[in-house]
Amino acid sequence: MKISFDLDDTIIPGMKVFETEPQSLLHKVFGIEKVRKGTIILFKELKKANHSVGIYTTSYRSKFKINLTFLLYGFSVDFIINQPIHQKEIKTIGVNSTKYPPAFGIDLHVDDSKGVEIEGGKHHFKTKIINEDDTDWVRTIIEEAKILR
Repeated sequence: MKISFDLDDTIIPGMKVFETEPQSLLHKVFGIEKVRKGTIILFKELKKANHSVGIYTTSYRSKFKINLTFLLYGFSVDFIINQPIHQKEIKTIGVNSTKYPPAFGIDLHVDDSKGVEIEGGKHHFKTKIINEDDTDWVRTIIEEAKILR
């Protein structure tokens, strides 16, 4: 199964606050953003279960920056869809949605936005919304992946 994760306020804290993974000096030197506690364990567990794990964000972060972030946390993502890639694809297929995972063959998208969940219902794609106070979010996603398999 192909699973995507939003960055802002889902994996990377911004407006929402949650515990993050410890950062090394290397993270700080390269200006690497903090990631939500449990992210790396979750990604590795999903990969071990033969899922494809990637990022689908509406940010303009470069693919290089996103790759570097996860590599320095000890994990490589399988795919990255940022805003420019999303816009190009959406324009081609004529869908009006902030995210549209089916265009990229994504089976499950994990996000913090209720708006994305509403779009999922409207456009028939599967989302799992994670709240900032969900301390058991890793298990939530692993269980969702098992159900959808």
